Amino acid sequence: MSVVAASVPERAPQLSLRNIGKKYAGIEVLANIDVDIYPGTVLALLGENGAGKSTLSSIIAGVVQPEAGGSMSWQGEPYAPANPGAALGSGIGLIHQEIRLLPELSIAENMFVGRLPTRFGKVDRAYMESEAQKQLDRLGLKVSATRKVAGLSVAAQQLVEIAKALTLKANLLILDEPTAALGGEETEKLFAQVERLKAEGVSFIYISHRMEEIAKIADRILVLRDGRQVAVHETADVPVKQLVSEMVGRSVDRIFPAMPPAQERIVLRVKDLQCREMAFHDIDFSVHAGEVFGIAGVVGAGRTELVRAIAGAAEHITGTLLIEDLQHHFSSPFDAIQAGIVLVPEDRKQQGVVVEHAIEENLIYGNTDLLPSPGWVSPAGLRAFAREAVARMGVKGQPDQAISCLSGGNQQKVIIAKWLARNPKVFILDEPTRGIDVGARAAIYEVIAGLAATGMAVIVVSSDLDEVLGLSNRVMVMSRGRQIGILNREQATPVAVMELATV
Repeated sequence: MSVVAASVPERAPQLSLRNIGKKYAGIEVLANIDVDIYPGTVLALLGENGAGKSTLSSIIAGVVQPEAGGSMSWQGEPYAPANPGAALGSGIGLIHQEIRLLPELSIAENMFVGRLPTRFGKVDRAYMESEAQKQLDRLGLKVSATRKVAGLSVAAQQLVEIAKALTLKANLLILDEPTAALGGEETEKLFAQVERLKAEGVSFIYISHRMEEIAKIADRILVLRDGRQVAVHETADVPVKQLVSEMVGRSVDRIFPAMPPAQERIVLRVKDLQCREMAFHDIDFSVHAGEVFGIAGVVGAGRTELVRAIAGAAEHITGTLLIEDLQHHFSSPFDAIQAGIVLVPEDRKQQGVVVEHAIEENLIYGNTDLLPSPGWVSPAGLRAFAREAVARMGVKGQPDQAISCLSGGNQQKVIIAKWLARNPKVFILDEPTRGIDVGARAAIYEVIAGLAATGMAVIVVSSDLDEVLGLSNRVMVMSRGRQIGILNREQATPVAVMELATV
């Protein structure tokens, strides 16, 4: 392990970990972790998927128990939480990457579930809703605390999770990919809130795959690789290439592949598309064969709603949609799939896969017509289909393995492999690398470049501005459900895109 020396805060550590490790079924997934977290600071926790970040966070938050021989201290006292409630009672809260809100309850009820405030033996709704609204307002989420969670965007739900943690008055917050579903404006609001809480002495463990965020938000950095602590940096002023090299054990000089030029032939054309239900209107663009067409904009701009409508997941759409000059009107995603449009959705685990089922089962959903005997799924045919799809995408897993056991990057590859088997004409990817580590991101980018190279029309929606600029031949910028402009690759700078996105 390397330690980059610098000025260590003079205050005593708030949380100290010594020789922390964990084994599952005799397999060591975490070992020899020694680190301190100081009051009013942010410790960034970096590493590829499977590096041990979630395991370490779960140990600190009382979700799992560490191996004997290690020790933790919290505010100068021995610390060994038996469960999350004990950790929370001590002042340590974990915000999970996967959203765990109850859709049929109100935002306020979700924020106080398990600890509903009472008055005279009844739930004090006025107090609960007032406190919840206060936290929502602080984060800039302009929704009522009394509305149901159902129907909120992924980004809004993430902000509710963060607001929920802030009501706990915790002294240490573990944020696991808190900005994965947030745009630039929402991320800046979150960072401002973190800075305010730091000034009050609250400390943070911050897990993120977005390297550009680390220099902005972190005070110190802990890098894990294969369950081991490989570096502790006492400053966040560390070159990205160095951090990536420490994470993956090799040099990563270029993240984005060379993108092929687009062809003249137009595959998808959209004219005057609008949908009151999805709150977008006056959309007019085309995508060429072999082109990666990026869609950018802040959260709430209507990007996801637009691509879902194009993929047949919306009603009451007006306008014209043509695929290779043939007009279509989709009443369901099935219609769009049959016409050659497929969508890799932003919410991978809710909309992209059935996590309890095997890889082979997930691959065949929506593809039974491609089997040797359509309408009859034979085990041999299913296994052969799955083996070919897994090999084609380089998925690290066996066809009969539960997809829940795969990393986020491999789950995304399974979804791509499923639709790639149909040889579609238009391939849409919404937040293709959300929650995916640096090494896996590079592999997904190569896949996207490969799709374009075969002549497919590819649409990429991303809240990561560097991602959409690095992949796209052209970028359409949306704001408040409107198409503001389309920029060529040479014109699409971060400044140019954000100027349009904030109109």
